[in-house]
Amino acid sequence: MKIGAHQLRNGLFVAPMAGITDRPFRRIARRMGAAMAVSEMISSRPELRESRKTRLRHDHAGEAGPISVQIAGGEPAMLADAARYNVDQGAEIIDINMGCPAKKVCNVNAGSALLADEGLVARILQAVTAAVRVPVTLKIRTGPAPERRNAVRIARIAESAGVQLLAIHGRTRACAFAGEAEYATIAEVKSRLRIPVVANGDVRTPEEAKRVLELTGADGIMIGRAAQGRPWLFREIAGFLERGERAAPPTPAEMSAVLAEQLLGLYDLYGAEHGARIARKHIGWTVRELPGGEQFRRAANLIVDADAQLRAVAEFFGALAANEGIYREKRAA
Repeated sequence: MKIGAHQLRNGLFVAPMAGITDRPFRRIARRMGAAMAVSEMISSRPELRESRKTRLRHDHAGEAGPISVQIAGGEPAMLADAARYNVDQGAEIIDINMGCPAKKVCNVNAGSALLADEGLVARILQAVTAAVRVPVTLKIRTGPAPERRNAVRIARIAESAGVQLLAIHGRTRACAFAGEAEYATIAEVKSRLRIPVVANGDVRTPEEAKRVLELTGADGIMIGRAAQGRPWLFREIAGFLERGERAAPPTPAEMSAVLAEQLLGLYDLYGAEHGARIARKHIGWTVRELPGGEQFRRAANLIVDADAQLRAVAEFFGALAANEGIYREKRAA
């Protein structure tokens, strides 16, 4: 798949997730097989550019290209200016957020709230594509509500404006993350467009990835929540799509090494104290389905020191490795 001049190695994308897809998460997901990891959304408001949160979200040190930065807002000129600013900061692709259903985003007429105003969508996309020379991509949902799925019209507007790739989450704004994703709308959008279409929503296993690609005809898959604590999911999906074989699950030793890599990345990016707090959720996601995982998660949440956190993770997985037969039985169940 190509986005402008960027040739991607496969069609696996990491969904942008606020507070999650930071630099350590993106780097590991890419190493595990994802072709591209879109950054956490960055507000288009210029007064927020020098905030600590925005500066950290701009940090792509050591990442392989292409660097894709997602911007959010509801005012065409402001989004165009934000696109130019982020390109000047090193973005090689600009992604526009019209998919976030969070109330604090939609209440300022951004994210998926924009889907209710097709005229505004057109003005935003025309302004941003005219403002930068790098490829512009778009993330949307299937519409404002189940009774108003307008993704086909939004997609046509996007293609006409010069958007070069469209990612679609198979739920409406009103659905948020409830219920099951539906793929018929994504399939219809794909049948009407010439640009690549990426399907998103409820892909948790390699088999589900294959099924969604077959149902939609999409060019790629975007994975968000299912990759939390499971970055090797990208490797498993890539192998299954290429060879039709289920890869062996990661060993406790590999899981420990990958989690330690992520924790060290968090400490480096945020500082040891703040990084240790952020790390708690990633530890919890990683161990949630493992023997003794819930007990360890509760204990790890009480650890405030980064070095102690790393030691605890190593000890947990060391004990798991010593009883790997039990671990394998649980994974196979």
